[in-house]
Amino acid sequence: MTDADFAGIGPGFAAYLRGFRRHAGSAPTARHVGAYCRGLLSDEPRKTVEPLALRAGTTVRTLQVFLKAAAWDEAGMGGTLRRKSGAALAAEPDPARLGTVGLIDETSVAKKGDQTPGVQRQYLGCVGKVDNGIVTVHLGACRGDLKVLLDADLYLPRSWAADRPRCRAAGIPDDKRHEAKWKVAVWQWVRARRDGVGFDWLTFDEGYGAVPAFLWVLDRGGQAYVGEVPVSYRVATRDGGRRVEAREFLKPTARKGWERVVVRQETGGVAVWKYRACEVFAARHRQRLVIAVNAATGEVKYFVTNDRRRSARTVLRVAFRRAVVEHLFRVAKQEVGFTHFEGRSYRGLMRHLTLALVVLGFVSVHAAGLRKKVRG
Repeated sequence: MTDADFAGIGPGFAAYLRGFRRHAGSAPTARHVGAYCRGLLSDEPRKTVEPLALRAGTTVRTLQVFLKAAAWDEAGMGGTLRRKSGAALAAEPDPARLGTVGLIDETSVAKKGDQTPGVQRQYLGCVGKVDNGIVTVHLGACRGDLKVLLDADLYLPRSWAADRPRCRAAGIPDDKRHEAKWKVAVWQWVRARRDGVGFDWLTFDEGYGAVPAFLWVLDRGGQAYVGEVPVSYRVATRDGGRRVEAREFLKPTARKGWERVVVRQETGGVAVWKYRACEVFAARHRQRLVIAVNAATGEVKYFVTNDRRRSARTVLRVAFRRAVVEHLFRVAKQEVGFTHFEGRSYRGLMRHLTLALVVLGFVSVHAAGLRKKVRG
């Protein structure tokens, strides 16, 4: 966003940031919060500490200390962001009648060296292969035109968690341990519910859908979900029955009994999917397995849900809303510098991510309002 663009929304952005003032510490620190956030919203091509400090008219060292050691409450800011976002989601019109859909996913960024907290050779979706970098886990949500990211956590690999001296050198607290990504996502879901965000659904890809323990936790927590699962996901037609892979359910239904649904894509246009659903038992509870085949390409997807009341058509429409999270990641990375952090401090990294989410929250609400105006 250029200075001319910012002039138009500056008062609204300043009013939005005042909602986080009680977490910002002393007056000088609060000014740094505002300067950093304005920098993240600016048109700086690289939103790291040095260009943001120069833009704000302060020294690089001052802004480094602000991120790493100054007294302000990033966890409190995250809670306020979730409460604000929850209220905005609840007030958002829902013409599709899908409710508020929670979005669980992860993103990554390639990093050089071995000093960035959590960095190691691991699979990075941003490059589509194993490479050196970090992975962060996220919870987002969408309803109507509104799309928001609610939380962010660093995935700490086992190699890091096992090396406590290395963790302490990076400022990683002793109680920050290795956890599977699905467990990190569960804690984010718990925090969001504590902060007043209500989810009609949670959606996720097969990396999470393949974990029976994750699905069981959500079901026990009374949370409706629909998630993609791999073709090897094993289900039974009854409790205690013989389990088979999900792909086996495609064979007897390949020629008849299919219904069709038209899905609007986030990138524009539509896709037609054929689908069928059947009752199954897996992850210690009743589920529905929904098989969907792209009518144009023949691509096959498998989804499971613990909601057996609503139609399979509705389940599929919710499942395909998961594409929203990729849009959010793109905006976060391209517009608010989400992955531009350069440093060796865990706290600095988490504070950067928190402030980027705060700025993205404003952008999300502003963009939803603009879309409504365009439609008239």
